[in-house]
Amino acid sequence: MIKDKAAIVGIGNTEFSKNSGRSELQLTCEAVKLALEDAGLTPADVDGMTTFTMDSTDEIELARAVGIGDITFYSRVPHGGGAGTGLIHQAVMAIASGMCETVVCYRGLNGRSGHRFSQGVSGDIITPDAMHWGWYMPSGLMTPASWVSMFNCRYMDQVGEQKVKDALFEVAYTTRQHAATNPAAMFHDTPFDREEYEAQKKIVGELKLYDCCLESDGASAVIITRADKAKDCKQGGVAIRGVGQAAAANMESMTSFYRDEIAAIPSMDIAAQEAYKQSGLTADDIDAAVIYDAFSPIVLWQLESWGFAPKGGAADFVNSGALRLDGRLPTNTHGGQLSEAYIHGVNGIVEATRLVRGTSVNQPKKVVNNVLVTSGVGIPTGGAILGKLD
Repeated sequence: MIKDKAAIVGIGNTEFSKNSGRSELQLTCEAVKLALEDAGLTPADVDGMTTFTMDSTDEIELARAVGIGDITFYSRVPHGGGAGTGLIHQAVMAIASGMCETVVCYRGLNGRSGHRFSQGVSGDIITPDAMHWGWYMPSGLMTPASWVSMFNCRYMDQVGEQKVKDALFEVAYTTRQHAATNPAAMFHDTPFDREEYEAQKKIVGELKLYDCCLESDGASAVIITRADKAKDCKQGGVAIRGVGQAAAANMESMTSFYRDEIAAIPSMDIAAQEAYKQSGLTADDIDAAVIYDAFSPIVLWQLESWGFAPKGGAADFVNSGALRLDGRLPTNTHGGQLSEAYIHGVNGIVEATRLVRGTSVNQPKKVVNNVLVTSGVGIPTGGAILGKLD
């Protein structure tokens, strides 16, 4: 069992922008340095590293640049945003098994001034993925927004069109309200109302501009170490209660046409079961959440996967105001990827840590003991439960 064997002791974000003016390596170095300072550790304390297969920053170059010495563990997690909490998964296993003591998890990208993920797959037709893309490119399904929109149409047909539309607004609105009071957010001090939301251009299907995440430059880093060592760190530690990772049968990256039902996330269902089993907790024990929000509809399906609402019931849960600061499950209190920044969800791990520490700029008034943080969906995915270190 990995419950409470490791803890997050340091967190760091660079500023978020449309044009960082520096390399992804430099951004990552800055985030790692901030995370080490937050933990009260030195680069020499780090002996493990994990990141995304998509990340351009080489572990060895990063280690040399920030002064990290000998490394006994390193790994990379695939599947884009699905890798977010996979970094925690890898770090905890390495620490619990004794392979290393202190792991830096990182993600840095120039996601606006460099490669823009919103451009989709049209340029990838000559890659080995051509057969994969070929199933849906002829139908115009060429961007992440188009794939999610298709799933959302199915969900609206099942649950009710207007109810889901109201919920999509509520997700986007609540997230922006949180960002508006977060000085680090790209949409700081820029809330919107229903009229402004409805006035935005449609991207595809029912998805409007504010239903789609930002494209951002920036980096985020998290330091994880042994739970007993965490108690001596500057900020103490935030315990990792459980972390699940899953790729359900018959899935396909982003589209999963082979599934029996596309308006659901079976991989997230499995990850939730694993994390709850490890932690001994249930949805009733979760006080706040950071839910991967590349697009507003995917928040609804994840709420169902983690048991906050029954299947088909997430729209009612959201429309009750549950995601607001005074609601049942304050969610994406930093502004999420919709309104703070898109760093493939690792900035969400930073915020989840703050929520447990009690230091979020939008800290809920109620006591926060356990926080859920999730990874990207439609691909192999995961989620983690963080809590106070005993």
